[in-house]
Amino acid sequence: MPSYKIDRVTEDVKRELSAILREVKDPRVKDCFLSIVRVEVTNDLSYCTVYVSTMEGMEQTKTAVKGLRSAAGYIRRELGRRLTLRHVPELIFKPTDSIEYGAHISRILNDLELPTEEEASEEEGDTL
Repeated sequence: MPSYKIDRVTEDVKRELSAILREVKDPRVKDCFLSIVRVEVTNDLSYCTVYVSTMEGMEQTKTAVKGLRSAAGYIRRELGRRLTLRHVPELIFKPTDSIEYGAHISRILNDLELPTEEEASEEEGDTL
């Protein structure tokens, strides 16, 4: 199967999963800010690995993944209804802490003391 078709199917699956996750009624999933970080579909479309993350931390992400695993049948059925695929891939949900890690990096960058324009021009004058 050409790689552009796999890429297109991967993006379609990610888009539809984002919409489906808003409809899941499981409190473990509904009560957190859940984000799909990455989706990987195998070449034969038999498996789809979905990496999810939450802003609340890794423990909340693991709890949400348990809820997603219990609702995997419903999610897969809805995915089959929305996409025209011969075979709907089996969904494998994995937690990741990439959103929390990104927020941590952002906080570090915001806390850096950058020199003001006056200080930078003074330092340039000292080196000349």
